[in-house]
Amino acid sequence: MGRISEETRSQKEEAIRAAMDRLLRGELPPGGKCDLSTLAADAGVTRTAFYPKKNRDGTVRPGPYQHLADEFERRLKLLQDAGTVVDPRAAQIQRLKDLNASLENRLAKQNAELDELKEFQQLALSRIAAQHLEIERLRAEKAAGGKFATLLPRRPQATGTIGSCS
Repeated sequence: MGRISEETRSQKEEAIRAAMDRLLRGELPPGGKCDLSTLAADAGVTRTAFYPKKNRDGTVRPGPYQHLADEFERRLKLLQDAGTVVDPRAAQIQRLKDLNASLENRLAKQNAELDELKEFQQLALSRIAAQHLEIERLRAEKAAGGKFATLLPRRPQATGTIGSCS
């Protein structure tokens, strides 16, 4: 802590808070996300300043800007819980996941319908094949001189009146 002056520390904290506000408003730099790495890069500090440090004796001390990292994560979680999408990439990823799920459902339905149609096609083809075989059998029977069909005798037509007409 003694390596930087209070004035420099104060300026860095102001830069971090300004960068934090920009990121939480959704003003992300190209290729950046709403995370600590982007916050550090945007504020001009090292990312390690947001994490705890170990002293030489093994004890742990907070990083110089760890309290700001905690504040950033807390505010980000509050926005996310409220339904605000800070990171447009995260929104795009969620939209694409939803689209993918709906397309997978649609594909599953179409595959089921296709399976039904293949079954129907197979049934229709087997019926047509059976009918074709029957037709060929009947043609062969007729060609061999067999009785193809039995004609019923015609009923004689009446020449007179049937019943009383009075």
